[in-house]
Amino acid sequence: MKQVLPVQAVQGNVKVPGDKSISHRSVMLSSLADGTTNIYGFLPGADCLSTISAFRRLGITIEQHEDRVTVYGKGWYGLREPSEILDIGNSGTTIRLMMGILATLPFHSVLIGDESIARRPMKRVTTPLREMGAEIDGRAGGEFTPLSIRGGKLRAIEYHSPVASAQVKSAILLAGLQADGVTTLYEPELSRDHTERMLRSFGVDVESFPGGVRVRGRQTLTSPGEIHVPGDISSAAFILAAAAILPGSHVTVENVGMNPSRTGIIDVLQAMGADLTLHNERDINGEPVADIELKYTPLHGTEIAGNLIPRLIDEVPVIAVIASQAEGTTVIRDAAELKVKETNRIDTVVSELGKMGARIEATEDGMTVHGPVPLMGTVCDSHGDHRIGMSIAIAGLKAAGETHVRDAESIDVSFPGFFAVLKSISC
Repeated sequence: MKQVLPVQAVQGNVKVPGDKSISHRSVMLSSLADGTTNIYGFLPGADCLSTISAFRRLGITIEQHEDRVTVYGKGWYGLREPSEILDIGNSGTTIRLMMGILATLPFHSVLIGDESIARRPMKRVTTPLREMGAEIDGRAGGEFTPLSIRGGKLRAIEYHSPVASAQVKSAILLAGLQADGVTTLYEPELSRDHTERMLRSFGVDVESFPGGVRVRGRQTLTSPGEIHVPGDISSAAFILAAAAILPGSHVTVENVGMNPSRTGIIDVLQAMGADLTLHNERDINGEPVADIELKYTPLHGTEIAGNLIPRLIDEVPVIAVIASQAEGTTVIRDAAELKVKETNRIDTVVSELGKMGARIEATEDGMTVHGPVPLMGTVCDSHGDHRIGMSIAIAGLKAAGETHVRDAESIDVSFPGFFAVLKSISC
């Protein structure tokens, strides 16, 4: 259990750990490529380490020294049948993208994860992969882990995804790279496009178009030599949130990835009236990067819905914290996807912030938050969800008295050193 005490403000310049989504993909694509790739700024969190572990068991040599990783790629068919079950821990990205890769390979593999993964829906990926010709089985007809995969010769498909999910899209694209023909995927809203951007840096021809993406099969990957992972905007969101709710705060988060499919949190803060400025905008490895400066100013409520939701789905818990201190009502809609994250984040956000005195109600596909209200420190539970744990901690900086976060270790999944960073800027 971690104790959080109230502070007056947060001030200073900080860096956050590397982007989790990009870190996963950098290891995966480097393993599938011909040549050696050096990855800098890698996130050494538990989820990304699960990806490294899985590829080691598939026969890839990977050296890791904190946030620097070297992958000795063997090409797509250099992977070998694992002699043991592939345990991906808590990582939904690892298991869903791995399914797309393993579906192409002519051997048998089994994927499992922790209790949280065992509850998360997998049929959104197993269904299209089966259409492509992969043999996949699992609990409830392939809806839940453990999942058994026998891959091999695949055929291209045209698939209309019922959800806007980068994990679903990426799994289909990766499978499509080794399928006969052209695979096309349509999605209801634009999901994050890190996979497409990184595939292009590995020499792959990927076509993005309004409403979807397509890829030609039988393409190979060539290592770009180096990948520089920017700071994770989902992690930066917690630092920005602290500054947004504490009068007198002034922070700059340096070297943050600003992929347009991920910057919904910036749009929301600006819609709420935040004094936010981007500096040093640049491009690294096909990803836009900038330094984000935020000075405290009183905020007001807003409405968050529609195509904005996929661009900030991971930030909704901490947006709820911000909304609890903003003037008026904030309504979050079209976010039913929150129910199938590490926890049902609609229920856990409402429950834990409610314990602290927030005026917050769950709806069928989101939540409504009324502010501003005084928060009171109490004992809260992360429910093993890193983003819930960090959101409670940020609320604790504003709350009167002591806040205690149960299972705070879960935060290491995406933000190792989170509490040390908070301490460094607290005053």
